[in-house]
Amino acid sequence: MIFYLARSPKMLKTLAVSLRNVVNKILHAPIVDKRLIEEVIRDIQRALLKADVNVRLVLSLSNSIREKALKVEVPPGFSRKDVIIRLIYEELVNILGGETKPDVSIKRGKGHVLMLVGIQGSGKTTSAAKLAYFYKKRGYKVGLVCADTFRPGAQDQLRQLADKIGVPFFGAKEAGSKDPIKIAIKGVEYFKKSNYDLIIIDTAGRHKNEKDLMAEMKELYKRIAPDEVMLVIDATIGQQAGVQAKAFNETVKVGSILVTKLDGTARGGGALSAVAATGAKIKFIGVGEKVEELEVFDPPSFVSRLLGMGDIKSLVERMKQVELLREESVKRIMRGKLTLEDLYQQLITLRKLGPLRKVLELVPGFMLSMDETKIDIADEKLDKWIAILQSMTKEELMNPRIINRSRMQRIARGSGTTVSDVKELLDYYQVLSRSLKKIMRRSRRFGGIRFPGVNLR
Repeated sequence: MIFYLARSPKMLKTLAVSLRNVVNKILHAPIVDKRLIEEVIRDIQRALLKADVNVRLVLSLSNSIREKALKVEVPPGFSRKDVIIRLIYEELVNILGGETKPDVSIKRGKGHVLMLVGIQGSGKTTSAAKLAYFYKKRGYKVGLVCADTFRPGAQDQLRQLADKIGVPFFGAKEAGSKDPIKIAIKGVEYFKKSNYDLIIIDTAGRHKNEKDLMAEMKELYKRIAPDEVMLVIDATIGQQAGVQAKAFNETVKVGSILVTKLDGTARGGGALSAVAATGAKIKFIGVGEKVEELEVFDPPSFVSRLLGMGDIKSLVERMKQVELLREESVKRIMRGKLTLEDLYQQLITLRKLGPLRKVLELVPGFMLSMDETKIDIADEKLDKWIAILQSMTKEELMNPRIINRSRMQRIARGSGTTVSDVKELLDYYQVLSRSLKKIMRRSRRFGGIRFPGVNLR
């Protein structure tokens, strides 16, 4: 798994690095005492405040860790270090909304109407397409309606995105009107008659102080009676996300929230924690510009990745989606073993999935033990490595130990590379193999932190 790539947000990268440093400090500390606890708390406070998390929440988390760290009972088979890391994990999950993963399923054939609202520039139109793509990939029949006639180009933008993902579009042209309410009503009627599962309505961006637009949104809500109103919020606004959520909820009943632009913003922690503090359910997060870069927001998985402890369940699900998981390969990987054949089977599909960092963040402990510069180097060399692996025999792929100097020369000639390139790949494979064994041992130690659905034994 540690060689598997997928799309990765640069999700709160500064916060992730800071929190992983905290975990490393705990793991490498000779003893766990009050002084270490205070150092760790200060580091966590700095990391969260830089990510724009509310001061009150940070102080509450700090006090909870301080109170429990040296008093909580250590279960058999674990250490005080394990307990402290779990405490940090649990407290972070709590400020981001708790353990429960949102239910994103909808009833088929019922014409579920999803109305998107939010201020202008929050990313509603792109999010509408992302949601349509998300549900289409899961077998739902989805239709897109653009009721935004306020922003120039909104109709064309969503129409182009709909064409790109192969989802039918309904807008001003189809409705024969530029009245957003008429467009929405006719669009819903059109798709319901055709027994669509999901009808997504993109509305005009508005601000809580724009009375006319807020009144229009309220009227639209009343006339189409959506099954769900989803508020789209830009992560770059930080703690103001909570203010937005409250204002929109007072106008229409917000049922769920989608937080956009988490791919690099320093204020994402503030946005997520502020929204969670309102009691609203964050259902999705946007983690990049591409239409497929949308994730169900799962606080435990999110925090695990921030801490560098990963989420094996998410990793396996991603691999299944691209039909990469062969049973034999998975069993070897789960036992902390892999062959060059396993490596090759993964690499040949990587170009479809984006940067290497994504799935590496999902693997327990990987980002704690691996030099990140090596990840970047690997990403640059993928095409060359694929060619090298294609030049190997089946025996060499399954048993790399037999590859001597003369075999390297043959492989290099066949792949149009150098012996040095072949040796580099083999060296990297050895590093990955050793890291995988260490990671799988460590993941068992974190048995109290959930990796549901996967048996690592």
